[in-house]
Parts: sequence; C-alpha cells; structure tokens
Amino acid sequence: MTNVNANEIKHFNEQASFWWDINGPFKTLHHINPIRAQYVKKFVDLDGTNVLDVGCGGGVFSEAMAAKGGNVTGIDLAEDSLEIAKLHLYESQYKIDYINQSVEDFADKNPSSFDVIVCMEMLEHVPDPQSIVNACSKILKPGGWLFLSTLNRSPESMVLGIFMAEHVMGMIPKGTHHFNQFIKPSELALGVEKSQLIVKDICGMKYNPLSTKAWLDQSDVSMNYLIAAQKPIIKEKL
Repeated sequence: MTNVNANEIKHFNEQASFWWDINGPFKTLHHINPIRAQYVKKFVDLDGTNVLDVGCGGGVFSEAMAAKGGNVTGIDLAEDSLEIAKLHLYESQYKIDYINQSVEDFADKNPSSFDVIVCMEMLEHVPDPQSIVNACSKILKPGGWLFLSTLNRSPESMVLGIFMAEHVMGMIPKGTHHFNQFIKPSELALGVEKSQLIVKDICGMKYNPLSTKAWLDQSDVSMNYLIAAQKPIIKEKL
C-alpha cells in the first residue's frame, strides 16, 4: 500500500499554482527557506553533492539546495505541484530532476545513492512517517546526512500552528495541518535511530509572522523543529 493520504495530495494539488507566489498561501515557506538552508549548511557542504528532496512540492526547497551547489533530485506524489516545480526551472535556470514517485519506491531502485536527503514539512502529511524515514535511510550513502523538519505535537502547535495560522491570520490554507499527525521530537528521534541513523542535532525553528523573520533556537523545540542525522560508516573487520 502506498504511504499516502489522498486528501493531502488533493489539497496540495489544488494549491499548486501558488507555490511560487511569495504573497500567496505558501509565503511562510519562502520566509523560512533561508533559515532551513542555513541549518543544512551547518553540517554539510552541498557543493557537488547528490541531494534528494523528499516531498518537494513545487520545488521551493529543491531550488534552495541547488543554489548551494547541490545536484538535486526532487520527488513527490502531487503531480500538479511537480509540474509547477518543472515550469519554474525555466525562470531559475537550475537543473533539477523532478520525479513523480513515492520515496519507498525510489529507495528500492536507488539504495545507498545520495549524499544528502532533505524532507521538510512533509512527515506530518503521511499516514506512516516511519516508513519515510526508513526509506531515506536506505537511500543514503554511508556517511550521508538526513535533514527533517516537522511540527511538535504540543499545545503551542495547536494554538499557533493551526488556530492562529489557519483560522485567524490566514497565513496558510485551512486544513493544511492536523494536530494528531504532528510528531514529538522524542518520537521522531527514536524513529530515526530505529532506521539505523545517528541523531546529531535537534533544533527549534521560530517564526515571527509580523516581521516575517525566522531563526533557529537550540533551546526551544515546542513548535517547529529540525533534526540532523547521519548514516554511520561501517568499517569491515580485518
């Protein structure tokens, strides 16, 4: 069974034409994009690396990774969003390979093939987040890095991430998030370790909707947070 929620795919396909509208429903992603890219760059030099963007949507973060020198492949199951991502390459002139495929199927065909995998704001939209993490682990080369970002299942996320963001301020479309799909950092860290990766860092991400500024906060993971993990290099015994 494909690890996908049909309603989620429908939701993002309906919003597909707005991916690159910096004043549209995805404007927050554009605001936090630099700080997410900065987090990845803390751990890896992307120049010349093979980067996979899992759940790439309209390509907003894929292009950010290409701008840092990565050889980027983006995968997603929302076909309309992928078409927008491909069209935007005519403007940006980046060379990114966009593929309509689940990460589980991609992993079966591409084991140990990527240096870096990014999966941003996607885990909270699938029925089985652990399946995504397991597939990412399979795709990574030994020594490769996985970067995840999602929302904590906390009162702050309920109030600010859903009620305020969707219903009061209209920052993102209603129905984008569902509280029961949010993931506590301890749960995600355990899942990452179960997939044979080593958690190297967990960091909160803050966002001020009035100033549209985002920043990293190592001490507060109560709402949005990122995880950096690495696949160990197994040395053969002599």
